[in-house]
Amino acid sequence: MCRKLPAYQDNVSARPRRKFLGGRLQRFKMASLVFFVHITTLISHSYHRTNIHAIKTSWIHLKRIMSELKTSWLQQVRTGVLLTALTILLFICPENSVYGATKTDGALRGDLILRNGEIHTMNEGGEVSSVIGIKEGIVVYVGESETEALDKFKVIPSIIDLQGHLAIPGLIDCHNHIVLLGNRPGYHTPLENAYSVADVQNTYSLRASNVHEGSFITTIGGFHPNQFSERRLPTLEELDEAVPNNPAFVSYSFAGPATTNSLGKAFFESSADPPAISANGSITSGLNNGKALLALRKQLTFADRKRGVHDAMAYAVSVGVTTHLDQGAFPATGTPADGAANEDLYAMHLPWLSVYDEEGGIIRLRINFLHMDDNIEVPTVQQRLLNTFKLFGNDMVRTGGIGEFITTDYAGGPFFTAAAQRIAAAGWRLEVHSLTGTDFQTQIQTYESINANNSVEDLRWVVAHVPQITPEYLQRLKRLGGGVNLSGWQYLAGTGPQAGPPFKDILTSGIPAGIGADGMQIAPLNPWIHAYYATTGKNALGQQINPGQQISRQELLHLYTRANQWFLGGKDEQLLGSLEVGRLGDVVVLNDDYFTVPEEQLKELRSILTVVGGKIVHDDGSLAA
Repeated sequence: MCRKLPAYQDNVSARPRRKFLGGRLQRFKMASLVFFVHITTLISHSYHRTNIHAIKTSWIHLKRIMSELKTSWLQQVRTGVLLTALTILLFICPENSVYGATKTDGALRGDLILRNGEIHTMNEGGEVSSVIGIKEGIVVYVGESETEALDKFKVIPSIIDLQGHLAIPGLIDCHNHIVLLGNRPGYHTPLENAYSVADVQNTYSLRASNVHEGSFITTIGGFHPNQFSERRLPTLEELDEAVPNNPAFVSYSFAGPATTNSLGKAFFESSADPPAISANGSITSGLNNGKALLALRKQLTFADRKRGVHDAMAYAVSVGVTTHLDQGAFPATGTPADGAANEDLYAMHLPWLSVYDEEGGIIRLRINFLHMDDNIEVPTVQQRLLNTFKLFGNDMVRTGGIGEFITTDYAGGPFFTAAAQRIAAAGWRLEVHSLTGTDFQTQIQTYESINANNSVEDLRWVVAHVPQITPEYLQRLKRLGGGVNLSGWQYLAGTGPQAGPPFKDILTSGIPAGIGADGMQIAPLNPWIHAYYATTGKNALGQQINPGQQISRQELLHLYTRANQWFLGGKDEQLLGSLEVGRLGDVVVLNDDYFTVPEEQLKELRSILTVVGGKIVHDDGSLAA
């Protein structure tokens, strides 16, 4: 007959067991935590063999502890489920990938050899090679031997003969607004490469041949009538001739003016708050342009925005820009006051992220967060710092810093100082923009005052555009560990005698400097237009407006590649901007020789083949023979 032990005896006998089991459970919890940390680190960053080794080591340790645990049936089931889940996570990270790289780093991981090219690597030595090998998205060979490149592959990859064409690293644009471009209403059609009304008509006619009748064809920003030989926008009749079956809307700068055709005019005049439109289709800037733009935006669906994202990406790779540091937008009000640069700051990235989630991304996107706080509490900046991870993501899409605006008193003031102090305390990168002869002074002075109490010297704070910056303030910013990014935005509508930026003085100063197009509101996205301006100093009218500040083509290419590594920072600095073993395989093959074409033909340069991560993302067929 079994006799039940007294309660005190049961408790006494159980205590050592619980203590013994509790110690091992504690070890199990700690080992599980270590394993999870390694897994999440691997998922949120680029894969490397060291990460995988750490995971396997922690996995073995975890299994050994589990073998020592003698737990209840329920605990064993729970543990089994946990271990199964962890095992699945472990084996989504295949060991046989190059440098530990897998699809979680981004969808573009291809194998490719490019041969018989003039490949400017933009490495530290400025080497030029004829062969490059890319395996699983990573450069594994740069040199002169196709045979040696093939030795890096177990299976023969695709091999493309570049037929002597010049190739460069995929360009990095360290300051633009491509996210806005992807959210444009209608079938957005860049006009930055048109030089007459006839060019506009041809561009629109070609676009119409690939879209449904009745769909809006639009251009919103990124060009200026100065670039057209007629120095004006096309008329209603001229647009009717080009696209008789599609409504059209053509607007430049932030808020117009604009023009439309007959179908567009009928649409706008039937809207709830119609703009005033003249008989020749012209729409004045400001309120009327805003009314037309608002009517178009009300038609936008999420699917439309995703289609716009694909179009923006396709255009970017056609001109050779493979990495984009986006600088955000002004907050949308949902009224006619909104211009080309206004969007919903908390929804504008969603169509882009959806495309990346579906593995449809073909450019690398880096995201800065723009804010326009107007009180001393700077609430949106504070919430961003509390709820967003900096430099978080994978090789295709990643968060960046704060900027290019943080507060309404952008040039300096109490709100600006309060926001910058919080950004410094949180250890974030900051970028602000300068367009006048004084704003950079107050901005850099604020940087200095913050640095006196909370060092920003390792945060890479930036002042952008800087058309009027002086040697004194360049040195003051340089001492803070800061940098400047430059733009040829003055090309479209700038005037002399010294439009800036002072390219030559900036390079002489030794401060970290890169280039960003600032497209596509008041500037083109096309990097070759910016190359033209930086190397000639001439605007769209052919006038010299930046004398004495021209730089060489080699210096300009350096700004768009190796120099722009600094502005990306983090892991990107070791992965992008040059073609070297171990870096990402982003290559652009040009239609002509960048270094020797006449200056006017610089604007006509295009990519005939663009490769991102070893995958061909643009091919115009020129190398098919």
